[in-house]
Amino acid sequence: MKYTVYAIISQVDGRIYVGFTKHLGQRVKEHNSGKTKSTKGFRPWALLFTQECETRVDARKLEKYYKSGIGKEKLKSMVP
Repeated sequence: MKYTVYAIISQVDGRIYVGFTKHLGQRVKEHNSGKTKSTKGFRPWALLFTQECETRVDARKLEKYYKSGIGKEKLKSMVP
């Protein structure tokens, strides 16, 4: 099963959260239901970006890139 790197954006204040998972739909629901401590206070969240990776290692590398300064700027440029 492939991993998905994703970015979600808070519809409260526009902050962007980046993560990776094998079950994207379920994970986004967890963010929006308050089950994730770091995103709980900024609900609701909307999906901004996804990219599939073959391995967990590749997903982790891509996640780290999008959490970096240059990666975050790239994500911000995708905001409608």
